[in-house]
Amino acid sequence: MKLNEIRDNEGATHSRKRVGRGIGSGTGKTGGRGVKGQKSRSGVAIKGYEGGQMPIYRRLPKRGFTNIFAKDFTVVSLGRIQTAIDAGKLDAKKDIDADALKAAGVIRRVKDGVRVLADGDLKAKLTLKVAGASKSAVEKIEKAGGSIELPAAKSAD
Repeated sequence: MKLNEIRDNEGATHSRKRVGRGIGSGTGKTGGRGVKGQKSRSGVAIKGYEGGQMPIYRRLPKRGFTNIFAKDFTVVSLGRIQTAIDAGKLDAKKDIDADALKAAGVIRRVKDGVRVLADGDLKAKLTLKVAGASKSAVEKIEKAGGSIELPAAKSAD
């Protein structure tokens, strides 16, 4: 096989349909748009319009709200951390924090902090300094002989 012999499989690509090029083409005259009316012309914008009837987005009740104080954590599993340690990207002897996880390529961005979840197995003994962790993740870390530092939870006085 030579470079000049390379081509797509038969029927893999369709040639572009040339619309509005004479009656014999099959897509001439109206160009596949039917006849007359708003939709046959350019600049149509009637997607959500229901012809004067009360639109569905106004018939349905409003529900819920968005909490503007909600924290958006970057989620990391223990299995993903263990994989990075096995690959030599993370050093289990040093403290592992958000910056170390980002430098190792485990996470892309920190957002409001890192939260550790218990997916996967953890064999390495490590010290984690993160914004949050699930109860089962904390248990797994301590079972492996490691420790985890979480920011002090604020008490509701």
